[in-house]
Amino acid sequence: MHGSNAHLMEYTSVLAAQAKNKFFSLLDVVICPPFPYLEKTASVLADVQGASLGAQDVSAHQPGAFTGQVSASMLVDIGCRYVIVGHSERRQFNQESDLEIAGKFLAAQSAGLIPILCIGETKEQRLANLTDSVVINQLQPLLGHGIGVFEKAIIAYEPIWAIGTGLTATPEQAQAIHHLLRRTLAEYDAGLADSLPILYGGSVKQNNAGALFAMPDIDGALVGGASLNAQEFLAICAAA
Repeated sequence: MHGSNAHLMEYTSVLAAQAKNKFFSLLDVVICPPFPYLEKTASVLADVQGASLGAQDVSAHQPGAFTGQVSASMLVDIGCRYVIVGHSERRQFNQESDLEIAGKFLAAQSAGLIPILCIGETKEQRLANLTDSVVINQLQPLLGHGIGVFEKAIIAYEPIWAIGTGLTATPEQAQAIHHLLRRTLAEYDAGLADSLPILYGGSVKQNNAGALFAMPDIDGALVGGASLNAQEFLAICAAA
């Protein structure tokens, strides 16, 4: 929940200037601003080749009497291609359950959006050696609909203890969970598991991005606070 019109214009002008760099065109770059800035971001990103628009959340419901919520079809209507579902802050502060998040995921897909499903464990769960079971259990409501739901989707592993804390999972710790996720999905469909993008999120910065991206099962990053600075974000893109 950051940003202003002035910040948006400054930020996107930096991106537009750098979009001509060769590395930028090789990436899938998604910008996910708060709802009030989505439409303006859509208009300025039209000049940034290789950048797409995403939202930070979506309703599980179709348009109707759900005051304060935003439907997937509305997001598509203003130019979104992606949407984040199940971010740890939504789980923590809005008490969103795995079942509710699965509903948002499916609603997004039915409207043509690509959902970015966030999963991850707390510090207490990691210390109790529950990480593996927690992240796999967070997939179960969607796996109940068949492995095909992940054909046009992205998973983002974001250990909650590493979000906004300055702590980061080591590349080896992150790789271990990414490999676990891929291996679990491979039990259903090996080809899909191999092609599914799995991102790491959790205090990703330009000084640790390269080591994370070097891991074989880490396909990219869900960047938090570091993305608020355009130059820092571009340095992470360059590392990718």
